[in-house]
Amino acid sequence: MAKKENKNIHEIEIKIEGKKWTDAIDKAFLENQKKVKVDGFRQGKVPRSVYEKKFGKESLYLDATNFVLQDAYKKAMDESKLEPVVQPSVDIKSIDDNGVTFIFKIITKPEVTVKKYKGLKIKPEKVEVTDDEVNHELGHLLERYTELVSKDGKVENGDVAIIDFEGFKDGVAFDGGKGENYSLEIGSHTFIPGFEEAVVGMKAGEEKDIDLTFPEDYGAKDLAGAKVVFKVKVNEVKTKQTRELDEDFFEDLGMEGIDSEAKLKEEIKASIKAQKEMDAENKYVDTILEEVSKNVDVDIPEEMVEEEVNRLMGRFEEQMKMQGISLEVYYQFTGSDESQLRSQMEKEAYKNVLYRLMLEEITILEKIEISKEEAEKEAEELAKKYQMKKADFLKEFGGIELIQYDLQMRRVVELLKELNK
Repeated sequence: MAKKENKNIHEIEIKIEGKKWTDAIDKAFLENQKKVKVDGFRQGKVPRSVYEKKFGKESLYLDATNFVLQDAYKKAMDESKLEPVVQPSVDIKSIDDNGVTFIFKIITKPEVTVKKYKGLKIKPEKVEVTDDEVNHELGHLLERYTELVSKDGKVENGDVAIIDFEGFKDGVAFDGGKGENYSLEIGSHTFIPGFEEAVVGMKAGEEKDIDLTFPEDYGAKDLAGAKVVFKVKVNEVKTKQTRELDEDFFEDLGMEGIDSEAKLKEEIKASIKAQKEMDAENKYVDTILEEVSKNVDVDIPEEMVEEEVNRLMGRFEEQMKMQGISLEVYYQFTGSDESQLRSQMEKEAYKNVLYRLMLEEITILEKIEISKEEAEKEAEELAKKYQMKKADFLKEFGGIELIQYDLQMRRVVELLKELNK
């Protein structure tokens, strides 16, 4: 084994030869023998000598590496005693009938120097909730419980018109331009400019032709800038009816112990305060971490940032999936691509890696350790919280070691808050 080191980037050379290599080549032949077709032989029955004459023995080498790569990696780890912080990369230095030589690029944790992390005198913001904020949130709550009721008379701004419509270009109906009993909220700007304004003033049962022009930048090219006619019929007009803060409303609200306006406002105030306190706490911690990070010396390898970008990309993709949107659709909507999205995430990824390395170093300086017993207890409590079996929760979370790490990070953050008041 040869080893070349450069700070925290290490190149480990491992050679696989002898019987282990010849066995791998034999195994590669048996796998390829099943797939190749050679005239005069049934598939899977071509002799080794014929195979090598036609394809060359060298054609087996790369496949053979797949059978020895794991052993080579284990040997590199065992002999070097290194602990990689990202998935090691591997290249083939040489390969022939005598063996294969791998070069493993192993990146270990960089040296971190935290010059100052105490006495920064950072205070959390004070949280207050005003009457205006409570009334504003109460208005939103009432809006959510707003009822739509039929009304006589003309369509007005804010009303919902139940309409049938069909669009025509040059006298011919176009795709996507038809709807029946469609609920159109006037003022929502759902349709192209001018449509909703033309519906205002119509009554239930009234029909009307609306002459409009599609915007020049409209998505469908065949309609962009086109003059069209919409035939519209209003079937029903509905208006929003705001609920009263009465017994029926509190019953529909279904909030335990809330049976008056005063109690509802107290509950709203408490909810706003809790959210503000959480936001203030997160901002407070971010401020502390940012200030401490200004006093950190570390040379972060690009590979660590790249791996964190991959993690953020995976999380973002999952979030999109929960909204029923694939990354391909997201790229179409935003006019971007994967490289642009990855570029946007690089700053956050670098910060995440920096903070993680910084906090890990402070845990060493402050001798913060989490026992396995503490982690087991935390796992039990979390499993109970999420109504899962402990074993299932640990499998989902990633194991007891990650619970220990998570507790350690939380404890060092709590310490930093105390040290920097």
